[in-house]
Amino acid sequence: MTTSATAQEPTGRTAPVDHLGHVIFITAAAAMGGFLFGYDSSVINGAVEAVRDRYDIGSAALAQVVAIALIGSAIGAATAGRLADRIGRIRVMRISAALFTVSAVGSALPFSLWDLAMWRVLGGIGIGMASVIGPAYIAEVAPPAYRGRLASFQQAAIVIGIAVSQLVNWGILNLADGDQRGEIAGLEAWQWMLGAMVVPAVLYGLLSFAIPESPRYLISAGRTERARAVLAEVEGADTDLDARVAEIQQAMRREHRSTFRDLLGGRLGLLPVVWIGIGLSLFQQLVGINVAFYYSATLWQSVGVDPGSSFFYSFTTSIVNIAGTVIAMLLVDRIGRKPLALVGSAGMAVSLALVAWAFSARTGTGDNVVLPDTEGTVALVAAHFFVLFFALSWGVVVWVLLGEMFPNRIRAAALGVAAAAQWLANWAITASFPSLSDWNLPGTYLIYTGFAVLSIPFILKWVPETKGKALEEMG
Repeated sequence: MTTSATAQEPTGRTAPVDHLGHVIFITAAAAMGGFLFGYDSSVINGAVEAVRDRYDIGSAALAQVVAIALIGSAIGAATAGRLADRIGRIRVMRISAALFTVSAVGSALPFSLWDLAMWRVLGGIGIGMASVIGPAYIAEVAPPAYRGRLASFQQAAIVIGIAVSQLVNWGILNLADGDQRGEIAGLEAWQWMLGAMVVPAVLYGLLSFAIPESPRYLISAGRTERARAVLAEVEGADTDLDARVAEIQQAMRREHRSTFRDLLGGRLGLLPVVWIGIGLSLFQQLVGINVAFYYSATLWQSVGVDPGSSFFYSFTTSIVNIAGTVIAMLLVDRIGRKPLALVGSAGMAVSLALVAWAFSARTGTGDNVVLPDTEGTVALVAAHFFVLFFALSWGVVVWVLLGEMFPNRIRAAALGVAAAAQWLANWAITASFPSLSDWNLPGTYLIYTGFAVLSIPFILKWVPETKGKALEEMG
């Protein structure tokens, strides 16, 4: 980046810096959906053992309650793209915020297990919508020279949401004297943990009224003058607005509203680029990253760590997650998407293998499980490095690529399919972990290690580099 009035990008366009502050605000507001995504995904971590105790359920039933939100997420992700093309990006954000709000209140006041599960599915639909609309909207309003870094706001918001939820959970647990079922003002601690999400949910809804609609959607809806005004907001008044509008219109004339049928083609049923997007989504989840956020408190307790410390380690893991995301945001437009992904895959593979080795040394049963000091230290350090390598690579790179790599004519539908695949993989990992860990905890981590290793040839052979390319150049 230069210090002059404009920053040159590889395609030859310039991106005005004087409007960058406004663009950052717009991006941050849209990324609040990512914050809620991270918060809701991780907040259940503080309630797992309390839900197990209150409803007297085993590992399999508990896993379904934790993971069922992800089914809703897959539904929300699969429908958000089409809905956004019909009613606009901003209105989808507002629907998502409303679903988050209702889910937070319902989850805090359940009268039965199925009731709790229903509210989590509803919140999951909101998560799925936010997971699609956030990166798509940001990619459409961001000046090309800064698009990678601004697209990274989505993942930054996710990891901040995770960290804040862990901090809130830890604070609530301390107010309840370390008891997840301890009473605070008439409700149990875990209910307060789930209900606290109503605050950022309402804020997300309010912020959606302070940001403009995507210029690409406005042009598609025939509101060209409003689109020109938004482009002036985000790219600067000195931009050749007529040329930018014409460029978008020309790109849109080559496309039509994408449907699943548009994704069909090739020997394997779907277009190759769609399979690549699905592969990115699957590998991002199959390395087991969300085990660290859904089950970390339970996981550390299963190897002998006391509840208070387990919640603290969950929070420190979230801080490492933020640090890694910042690193990725600084590097994604400098060194590219593929190099970051390769570094992350290698680092995750080594870290996961070390965690598996360390957990193989645990001894005892029930409440008397312990890890030897050396293995305990290795497990703690390696688990944090696993999160670090994920955050500085796949956590950011996948969201950036999914917002960039698809041709305009199929972007909305392809992004929806890829995001839905991500949520289904997330569900599979989340639902299977309690039973797998009961069977063989080290073996479970070796499975995740295998997926991290397999992601390396996948990146090298099939993943395209999108650094510095305009959206209209894709495909």
